[in-house]
Amino acid sequence: MSAFEQTLTRRTVLGGVAAAGAAVTLAGTPAAAAAAPASFLPADPLLHLLRRATFGPSPASIAEIRRLGAKAWLDRQLNPSAIPDKVVDGLLTRLPLSGLGITDIRAQVSAGKLKQYSWDPMWQLAFAAAGRAIWSERQLFEVMVDFWSNHLNVTCPYGDVWDSRVDYDRNVIRKYALGSFADLLKASARHPAMLTYLDNRYSTKAAPNENYGRELLELHTVGLAYTESDVLGAARLLTGLTVDHATGKYRYDAAGHATGAIRVLSFQHANATAAGGEAAALALLDYLALHPVTARRIVTKLCVRFVADEPPAGLITALVKVYLDNKSAIVPVLRALFTSAEFAASIGAKTRTPLEDLAATVRTLGYGPATSGTKFLESLYWMCRDAGHAPLFWGPPNGYPDVASAWASPSGLLVRWNFHLSIAAGWWPDTLVRPASLATGMVGVLPATYGALIAAVGTRLLGVAPTAQQTAALAAFYGKTPASPLKPNDPAVGWMFPYLMGMLLNSPSFALR
Repeated sequence: MSAFEQTLTRRTVLGGVAAAGAAVTLAGTPAAAAAAPASFLPADPLLHLLRRATFGPSPASIAEIRRLGAKAWLDRQLNPSAIPDKVVDGLLTRLPLSGLGITDIRAQVSAGKLKQYSWDPMWQLAFAAAGRAIWSERQLFEVMVDFWSNHLNVTCPYGDVWDSRVDYDRNVIRKYALGSFADLLKASARHPAMLTYLDNRYSTKAAPNENYGRELLELHTVGLAYTESDVLGAARLLTGLTVDHATGKYRYDAAGHATGAIRVLSFQHANATAAGGEAAALALLDYLALHPVTARRIVTKLCVRFVADEPPAGLITALVKVYLDNKSAIVPVLRALFTSAEFAASIGAKTRTPLEDLAATVRTLGYGPATSGTKFLESLYWMCRDAGHAPLFWGPPNGYPDVASAWASPSGLLVRWNFHLSIAAGWWPDTLVRPASLATGMVGVLPATYGALIAAVGTRLLGVAPTAQQTAALAAFYGKTPASPLKPNDPAVGWMFPYLMGMLLNSPSFALR
């Protein structure tokens, strides 16, 4: 078969095999996903949990959850500090700037090792985020880090937080990702990165800046359930929460705090002294974190992330009670969510975002990180950025969207299809650790027929074999039928094998999570 014929055939197959995937991805509605044939995803509840609570099933995670069972696996994931993470630990040693504190970064500037305002630490943090999503054993923790990084977004890289954004990731998002939202909110409110990003560091009693007060209400807590008077009250109460210019660290400046009685929603505080201003601000944050409207917003966002773009109202109501009963602790909410009947019934109701799609691609292939350097991480990051979803890079303060309709475009779908094949074939990145023989590495002993090969690879990568129609189309790509004998020296299990992997990854079975 000529290269021209191969190209034409591949287009035909992509049209037949992936058209349904495009329909699900481009339609972008829960109804479209729910209408997908049951054969698109396996009904296996263990695989369903893996697809939602991780960045995608990997051969190792599938083996682990089958060995442990759903409850023990979930218990383990909800206690991430007890999970060794050797691969990611090794990757982070190649990205030494990604874990530095504010003092460390400034010390490197003073020593001439970094230029002032350098983005290098933030770039390394972003590259690390891609690596963690793919190779961390603490998958649910990393998913929650991504969730909170969006909810309490501080764009990375971003010039004004050059010395604090890396510390924000470590000492706010990661520290409290599986803690209580109240503690997370208070930590973010007193961190230089958030105070700088939303301008509160420049807010004084003489000129209160409303940016952080407004986003605290609208994005971080109660949503649109506020008035302009509430924004002004919050802005006044938050004055004095600032950043020390000399050290770059948080400090409370009593001299800059606006005193006087404050009312925000039903929260009231005398705010009588400047010395007590910080305590008053923290009291407001506690009030907002435990407000029933905040509880509903946080729970709804968790349900959108893990259940459906339009989650069941009954599940939201039940989880709001769990949230409030546990004073905003997140682990009880997650445990109740993942063990709910609504979660079990939600197979096919979510579509992967570009970041999830890329991470899931590497994970399902089972490829390992390059044995040295960071170029492969940078390549993976730029792939995400080409798809519009570079980790941590969202510009506005509301964080990346988490519904299918936000990512629905023909160009976005094409970008995904291209990186499926590039990664599978080892073209880019070209240093990921892959099996010496892709075909036998994927399925072991080669099957006797093309149909059996396609079924085996589909089951290996997607958890479900392609339909008879899809199998016939894939076999036709090689000029064969499903019944055609498969020979060890056939291109289909040699240089053309990556095309089979790529086309399967282009299917709706992989687009859904």
